[in-house]
Amino acid sequence: MDRATFTLWFGIFLLVLDFAIRVTAIIVIPRNRKPSSATAWLLFVFFVPYLGVLLFLLIGSPSLPKARREKQREINEFIVDTTEGIERVSQDHTWPQWLASVVELNRNLGAMPLVGGNRAKLLGDYELSIAEMTAAVTRAKRYVHAQFYILSLDDTTRPFFEALAEARKRGVVVRVLLDHVASLRSPGYGRTKRFLTKADINWNLLLPVQPLKGKYQRPDLRNHRKLLVVDGNVGFMGSQNMVDRSYNKRGNLRRGLKWQDLMTRLTGPIVAGLNAIFITDWYSETGELLVRETEPITDDADDNLLDCQIVPSGPGFDGENNLRLFDALLYYAQERIIITSPYFVPDDSMLMAITTAVQRGIEVQLFVSEIGDQALVYHAQRSYYEELLKAGVVIWMYEAPYILHAKHFTIDDDVAVMGSSNMDIRSFLLNMEVSLMVRGRSFVRDMRAVEQGYRERSRQLTLEEWEKQPLRSEVLDNLARLTSALQ
Repeated sequence: MDRATFTLWFGIFLLVLDFAIRVTAIIVIPRNRKPSSATAWLLFVFFVPYLGVLLFLLIGSPSLPKARREKQREINEFIVDTTEGIERVSQDHTWPQWLASVVELNRNLGAMPLVGGNRAKLLGDYELSIAEMTAAVTRAKRYVHAQFYILSLDDTTRPFFEALAEARKRGVVVRVLLDHVASLRSPGYGRTKRFLTKADINWNLLLPVQPLKGKYQRPDLRNHRKLLVVDGNVGFMGSQNMVDRSYNKRGNLRRGLKWQDLMTRLTGPIVAGLNAIFITDWYSETGELLVRETEPITDDADDNLLDCQIVPSGPGFDGENNLRLFDALLYYAQERIIITSPYFVPDDSMLMAITTAVQRGIEVQLFVSEIGDQALVYHAQRSYYEELLKAGVVIWMYEAPYILHAKHFTIDDDVAVMGSSNMDIRSFLLNMEVSLMVRGRSFVRDMRAVEQGYRERSRQLTLEEWEKQPLRSEVLDNLARLTSALQ
């Protein structure tokens, strides 16, 4: 065959292959996928067929491997019996009429009940939060369960690591989980692993991407949870990773970036529910189902005790647990909604719920960072500002050089939700998250104080200011918004 004939037939082959890719994409991509996500993937494949197919094969499936999904179903049955205190919920006249249906929703989605008799203390100071967690580990007598999306040994976190090591020396069982990819990308990953191993701490990687060891799933599926449980008596959860607030990255240090987070210290029966989340993830990674040691529940006449419900979410569940909870609460709000999210990229249902709330006469405020640490997410987030401002949402921009990394929102004066989940498509579909819903006006008052602190360090973004954005920024924002749908 001469060169001209070969070239002709090769060209025909490429045309047929290109046509086959496009037809196959139309059949395969929309299946069981949201229209916005399907549209984004189809556009990508149609404009860049070969690269689009390669990326779709790599990250196109949001599901965990079958074995992990089966483990999740097994552990859900275990979770049903993991939490004491359900009989202590105070169903009195102060309950909003709609709350029972939200509790039932969460129960059906994540298997965790609403439990009463709890206390919670908000920790908004980064260093103080680490100090409180360190102190709790120092007092440990039986076990410590630590789980962080990013766990990194540095000058800021060293006291916490040393407390883990000392606890192990005392004979305390110490188990640690850290997300593989997130911690791997953080400075000091090797140093962290060596310390844990030398201290004889039982540690494991979450969602490891190690194909040579037979451990692989979609590489950008991540376990984004942050929690600590000590002896079943005290627990911590929220948005804060165990790392210096600069994350020790050169770019962050050069820009002077510092993270502002929010954790909560929990006591009461809800700690068993938080520990059940750790047990779930430990079982998923090791195949070892830990025997849970229960603590006796003591009577307490304190009127400020809280009703709490843990809501796990992630690709191991059939539904988008966190999104369903958030949307339900947004529609039930009667007076005000105040949202704090570092990465605010809502899907269509959440955007509709927020704008509808404003049209119902509900006051809606949104706290976001003035600057961003992740370019694509930052620009995708900005693409929603005009629509939100025109709807009547008040947007507060938290001052640079701080990244407002806290993740929480309040509904009226009755209910608050906080945890590891952002209000973005990644947290709804790809990340394993944990949220805490709290019913109790004292807790909401404390959250209001936190929100006021943000407000004092923020400036309000106006529609007039936003409409002065240059065209290039608008184009960049909307392109980033399109890529956010590639899930």
